[in-house]
Amino acid sequence: MSGERIAKLSVIGIAAGAFSALFGVGGGTVIVPLLVIWLAFGERQATATSLCAIVIIGGFAAAGQALYGNVNPGQALLLAGPAIIGVMLGVALQQRISERLVSFLFAALLTGIAVELIV
Repeated sequence: MSGERIAKLSVIGIAAGAFSALFGVGGGTVIVPLLVIWLAFGERQATATSLCAIVIIGGFAAAGQALYGNVNPGQALLLAGPAIIGVMLGVALQQRISERLVSFLFAALLTGIAVELIV
């Protein structure tokens, strides 16, 4: 792996970690787009790589937030169970639609969220 590629992955990781800790987002909004744009990943590979990284990033972010008393483990578990079902459904759907449609749907989602936050 080239030094430039390692440097880009490091920058993406730092940005994702900062966004995860500040806003609770990082994988979808930072890692996936940058892997696609900077490193020419396909949508599926970028999503899968992001999800793998977020397991580690999320663990550290949650631990840091727990130190400040901001974590409710019971409610987190109540979110996690149904989320696992959602993940299985989402992965199955993503494998059946084109990567171009995945990109379009993702862009539409981010645009909708941005509009909602502004309004």
